[in-house]
Amino acid sequence: MGVAWDLVIYLAYLAAAISAVALGLWLATNQRAQGPAIAATSAALGINAGWAFSVAGLGADAVFSQILLAMAYLAWLWMLYRLFSHDDRDKSLAPIRPVVAALAFVELLQFALIPAALQYADHPGAQLLINQFSFTFRLLLCIGTLVLLHNLYAGASQQARLALRWPAAALGGLFLFDLNFYAIAYLGEGTPQLLRDLRPLALLLAVLLLAFGLFRNKEELRFRPSRSFAFQSFSLLLIGAYLVAMIVVAQGLAYVGSDYGRLLQTGFLLLACAIALTVISSKRLRAWVRVTLSKNLFQHRYDYRSEWLRFTNTIGRAGPQAPPLPERAVQAVADITDSPSGLLLTPREEGGLALAARWQWPQIDVPGDALSQAGVRFFEESQFILDLDDLRRGEEQNIPSAACPKWLIEDANSWALVPLLHYERLVGIVLLARPPHTRRLDWEDFDLLRVVGRQLASYLAEQGSQDALGEAQRFDEFNRRIAFVMHDIKNLASQLSLLARNAEKHAEKPEFRADMILTLRNSTDKLQALLARLGRYGNQGGKEHDEFALEHVLERIAQQYRGQHEVTLQQNDQCAVRGDREALEQALVHLVQNAVEASENGTPVILDLRAEAGNAQLEIIDSGSGMSPEFIRTRLFKPFHSSKPGGFGIGAFEARELIRAMGGRLDVESREGLGTRFVIRLPLSGTADMIQAMQSHKKEVA
Repeated sequence: MGVAWDLVIYLAYLAAAISAVALGLWLATNQRAQGPAIAATSAALGINAGWAFSVAGLGADAVFSQILLAMAYLAWLWMLYRLFSHDDRDKSLAPIRPVVAALAFVELLQFALIPAALQYADHPGAQLLINQFSFTFRLLLCIGTLVLLHNLYAGASQQARLALRWPAAALGGLFLFDLNFYAIAYLGEGTPQLLRDLRPLALLLAVLLLAFGLFRNKEELRFRPSRSFAFQSFSLLLIGAYLVAMIVVAQGLAYVGSDYGRLLQTGFLLLACAIALTVISSKRLRAWVRVTLSKNLFQHRYDYRSEWLRFTNTIGRAGPQAPPLPERAVQAVADITDSPSGLLLTPREEGGLALAARWQWPQIDVPGDALSQAGVRFFEESQFILDLDDLRRGEEQNIPSAACPKWLIEDANSWALVPLLHYERLVGIVLLARPPHTRRLDWEDFDLLRVVGRQLASYLAEQGSQDALGEAQRFDEFNRRIAFVMHDIKNLASQLSLLARNAEKHAEKPEFRADMILTLRNSTDKLQALLARLGRYGNQGGKEHDEFALEHVLERIAQQYRGQHEVTLQQNDQCAVRGDREALEQALVHLVQNAVEASENGTPVILDLRAEAGNAQLEIIDSGSGMSPEFIRTRLFKPFHSSKPGGFGIGAFEARELIRAMGGRLDVESREGLGTRFVIRLPLSGTADMIQAMQSHKKEVA
């Protein structure tokens, strides 16, 4: 009986200490806790918790426990004084402070009695006298504190009483218990052991009253723990009960008193530890605890906030280490039902579904035609989440065999099929493996899995659209290259056609024949270079930039058009630029050819090259028909829009892209009936080097 009672008292002190710590920490950290005495209450609870822990570990007569008890009384007194601040009576009632100071002085005398008791521990008469002083001081403290509590509550306003009644009741109950305890101790000339053993219950009651007053709002009094808190708390409770059982049984074996008592005690401890390690590491037990708590403690099975956050975190995981989206989709569904693994089946081009991704399920054998087209049609029309255990038990009679093929039924780990529907179209099915604690899916599971399935279907459909768009872009890039090649061939064909027409008129002239040979040689070079440039389009940034003289490029272009159309170099400054010479020449040929085609015979096309403020400025000027502002704004630099019959509409676009690739800029000014001026600005070689160095420095800093 004595051992059991000691164990009960020990647990009572621990319970009082833990509850005081919990409430004190909540008061210290929660912003909803407001009031002038919050800090004092939190400190008092913390000190009392320390005293309770000390008594449980060291005993009530230990010096450290006595010091903490005196500090606890001072903390309660400070809390009481701060409670007067609820209606500012601490400022108007001057007698309060002297009374509180006197009571604090009386309690401080305990710190003088503690060393005296240690010094005269071997003198029973002196020890009795010291105890009598201690009991007297505590009686004075209890009486004075109760008087202050009466004045606190009786003199408070009606509104203040609503906030003060529970703290006053907590302090009143605690000090009434101590008043009786020290009165009996004083009269009996000894400590009443039964009341001392019951004192943690008085502290626990005070903590409960304080907590009830803080959460007096009816809505706040509802117990609403999170699922993780409930699971961890229940786990700790089981562990605590297990440890208590171990202690009781071990102590009972120790009291056997035989020669085999210590052997039995050791064997029991080893067996209990082995059982504990086995049970704690069991996934099935953890799953059972989670399911049991969710079913009995909460209104809903799922914590939808945490489930959605986990789902978003799983799907949104990025980086080279992250698994691909299909695997993350399987994991996102499996985490909801605690399934250890799963598969994703997606549509095949031939119809039906095939395996697209595995998540932690390498051992299952999936046929190439995992689900037939008839099964796909069933899930699309019914949007049914299939529990395979119901099908195995024969409880689902309306499921066609195509919706659940033989390989699924035969695999005992196959548990549920979750369709992923996007605009009533099936984009996949997630097959979930059996969780550690198998349960029957209910309406809440179906609702959540259906919503998650639709969300996942949108992600998978978006990825499919992006893949299709990327493929279309690759085809578009190929078509664009062919269009550019056709445009270059068209320019060469125009030059050769013009040469053939002029040959009929001027073939006998030696100067024309020389120009004709030069033009043919240039056309041949262009055709050969065109073959080398087929892989260049769309990859301008990959070629090394070289330094060259821009004026020489203009001279060569003007030479090409000799005998075809007058192209005049009005000013040709020396300008060294850095870039792709062939690409720039190709861009200039596009622009000059457009100017030639827009100009009438006998109207020159003017080229003007100037070096200005670190840039080479090149102007291509014609006196042709010009362009409207609307055409320049909306169509000039758009591919496949042309103002010329039979034109491809990509010359200006390609020229601008080639110039931009060299760090330049292309502007256009035009007036209908007056002509057009293209202005090209390219950084000179020194400026380009400086810009490149600055960009490299920024990248290194970043």
